[in-house]
Amino acid sequence: MSEYTNAPQVPFAIAIHGGAGTISKAQLTAPLRQAYKDTLTLAINRGSAILAQGGDSVVAVQAAITVLENSPLFNAGIGSVYTYDGGHELDAAVMDGRTMKAGAVAGVRHIANPIDLAFAVMQHSDHVMLVGDGAEEFALTQGFTLVPNGYFSTPARNQQLLDAKERLNNAAVALQMAGIEAHNMDDKFGTVGAVALDKQGNLAAGTSTGGMTAKRFGRIGDSAVIGAGTYAENGVCAVSATGHGEFFIRYHVAGDICAKVKYQHKSVIEAAQEVVMQRLAAHGGAGGVIAIDSLGNIATPFNTQGMFRATQRSDEPAKVLIWEEE
Repeated sequence: MSEYTNAPQVPFAIAIHGGAGTISKAQLTAPLRQAYKDTLTLAINRGSAILAQGGDSVVAVQAAITVLENSPLFNAGIGSVYTYDGGHELDAAVMDGRTMKAGAVAGVRHIANPIDLAFAVMQHSDHVMLVGDGAEEFALTQGFTLVPNGYFSTPARNQQLLDAKERLNNAAVALQMAGIEAHNMDDKFGTVGAVALDKQGNLAAGTSTGGMTAKRFGRIGDSAVIGAGTYAENGVCAVSATGHGEFFIRYHVAGDICAKVKYQHKSVIEAAQEVVMQRLAAHGGAGGVIAIDSLGNIATPFNTQGMFRATQRSDEPAKVLIWEEE
């Protein structure tokens, strides 16, 4: 499940993801598959170029995620899913492992690139997380231009909302009586993220998402929650998660992986595998993570059918993958 086994230290490394879920080889046509891989390649190249020039890991993470937010292929930025009411509410977070500073925004509706606003919260405020109107009020003080909520709309996501609402309406009563969720698991996936190690040994992580299709009542997932979907600490590891956010929050997934590395002295590959494939899966939590340690070792475990991802260590060629075996 990992693109690299434990290996000697490298000057820099980066990994990105574009979401985990039921990614069918039969339904993902060759042109669409290539479009995903091209965008993942562009994103990891953008981040890797910054690292190769001696740039900060947190800047590389932000740059890579921005590429993915600007693509309608992913559930972040312009391709974000719809809420039940037909709008878009976006979340993002970034963490700098050198300073342990973090910034997060949740439920924003008019920010084209939420990862940029999360970075601004980290850099220019005394807070970690800003939500909704307050986050956008802060954005205006930082020179951000607000966009109409319809900026994030795409026909494919609109159809996804219609399908989700039909499933909810048809199944809600019976499933509630049975104690089963009415959501399709694919309605929860598509988050994007990045983790990086720079030449100075600094780790960083970032995550951005449009959330869950047909979400209601201001629901916030794990992406913006430090320690759940995003975490970084120098000398330990950096993690970005994707999947059913409620489980990632409950089981403190990103923080748990790094705690196993820090206190149990497990490799990042062992720790990530244990949390995702054993602890999380045993309780019904579906999804995956990308994780990187201070040597540049990379883990990418996922317990779903596939996960869009790319990895690169120093000057080695980037690996761009969707399924477990390709």
